[in-house]
Amino acid sequence: MKYIDLHVHSNFSDGTQSPSELVFRASDLGLAAIALTDHDTLAGIPEALSAAESLESEDRITVIPGVEISAGYQERDIHILGLFIDHKHAALTEGLAASVLGRDRRNEQMAENLRKAGIPITLEALRKLEPETIITRAHFAHFLTENGYTRNNQEAFDRYLGSDTPYYVEREYMPPETAIRLIHEAGGLAVLAHPLLYKYSLENTELLISRMKDLGLDGLEVLYSANTGFDEGYLRRFANRYDLLMTGGSDYHGANKPYIELGTGRGGLKVPETLLEPLYAALPDISLPHNPA
Repeated sequence: MKYIDLHVHSNFSDGTQSPSELVFRASDLGLAAIALTDHDTLAGIPEALSAAESLESEDRITVIPGVEISAGYQERDIHILGLFIDHKHAALTEGLAASVLGRDRRNEQMAENLRKAGIPITLEALRKLEPETIITRAHFAHFLTENGYTRNNQEAFDRYLGSDTPYYVEREYMPPETAIRLIHEAGGLAVLAHPLLYKYSLENTELLISRMKDLGLDGLEVLYSANTGFDEGYLRRFANRYDLLMTGGSDYHGANKPYIELGTGRGGLKVPETLLEPLYAALPDISLPHNPA
């Protein structure tokens, strides 16, 4: 059996490897397919597709164009994966561009807060090595650690970047119904990423899933690097209860999350290639919800 990874980040958002490097590494690892799902950007997809085409036939893997959209739900951030999208779709591209502008406004305010605390940080410095990247808090953490203000990225979040610190600024989020609609308009499947990472109770996690299903959600990320104990079982139950497709991915970020490996997550992740079959079968059947609230 071959395996896949449907949640991967490149240096076009907060990963550390280029799209080409990801594709070549996935091929070396024997993966059958990966989905490039950078945060709020499609910019790395052409490079990933080109890299896949450059491989010899025996090493060829499938690259699924994707994106991870940050959306707002009950005053917190949830993530919706778009899989099998048309990465040239105008409405999706424009919607993501608007999200990035909001993200930039937030980042500039956080940088200003840190400068007032005596840390000479600028967005230009964060983009120095990767001018096209979408800046996230991971870039702030890397700057703080590399310049000696914190010992590691976790300390950077604890002291400077977490929502309970005085430097944190709330983001402007796309409504989830908009994210799902744009994914569908671009021909893709909308999947709720890592449903258990939002720290809801199981009851409220189910309410979240039910609400997203009403808005047109197609699937759940059931297999995931952070799953422990009965997590996968709970998510499989929710997927079956709400007639949602199942996906899985590592949420690979390269050196920014060195404990997560491409394809295998923390070591035990196995997303079988057979999960692709129902996803492909669902693609022609996407329908927009009626009167989304």
